[in-house]
Amino acid sequence: MTIRVLVADDQDIVRAGLCMILNAQPGIAVVGDAADGRRAISMARSLRPDVCLLDIRMPEVDGIEATRRLAGADVADPLAVVVITTFDLDEYVYGALKAGARGFLLKDAGAEMLTQAVHAAARGDALIAPNITARLLSSFANSRPRSVPPEPVEPLTAREEQVLLAAARGRTNSEIGDELSISLSTVKTHIAALMRKLNARNRVEIVMWATRHAASAPDRRPQARVAEPTPTASV
Repeated sequence: MTIRVLVADDQDIVRAGLCMILNAQPGIAVVGDAADGRRAISMARSLRPDVCLLDIRMPEVDGIEATRRLAGADVADPLAVVVITTFDLDEYVYGALKAGARGFLLKDAGAEMLTQAVHAAARGDALIAPNITARLLSSFANSRPRSVPPEPVEPLTAREEQVLLAAARGRTNSEIGDELSISLSTVKTHIAALMRKLNARNRVEIVMWATRHAASAPDRRPQARVAEPTPTASV
């Protein structure tokens, strides 16, 4: 099945390069591109791509606000969004994830990581550039929260707790299925249940909840991280 992608970046040469890279990958097709955030939102709502790849700094509407309108908590049928930027700023990372993004990459990430991020977002996983991942989740794991995170709206089942801990260790849905000997569709059902019970808008927020919860009870702390790229010889 081909993953349909919408690309939005205000720099023509960058947008063209992203489209070229993605169209060269098997199983991925760029179905539209936009030079500003407002146009990106309109095209995304019309085309309903599997993944939206959005730059942060765009005219009309910036990438974070566009993400919020396409994937935010109040969106009835949210789209998968990966945010890409030149600027490695924590405020951008937090803003994008809070808005509902499933991934965050720097523009120098390379074709392989870009492709992995698109695939991850399409299957409901989250991928953040490794250096950003380490910094982001370290701040959660190493700092004790001011208060214990809210309890789930409903108690988690034993299996949901297993899926939660596996996700917090960075396992993908497929890896969780293999580890727990359950089907991929069952894993997705548990992830959806966790999002509902933890009031999380995406997989990243599930991991953050697990990390904050572990920080308030150190003896139960998982080794938290979101899904990372598959190691290759070039990494």
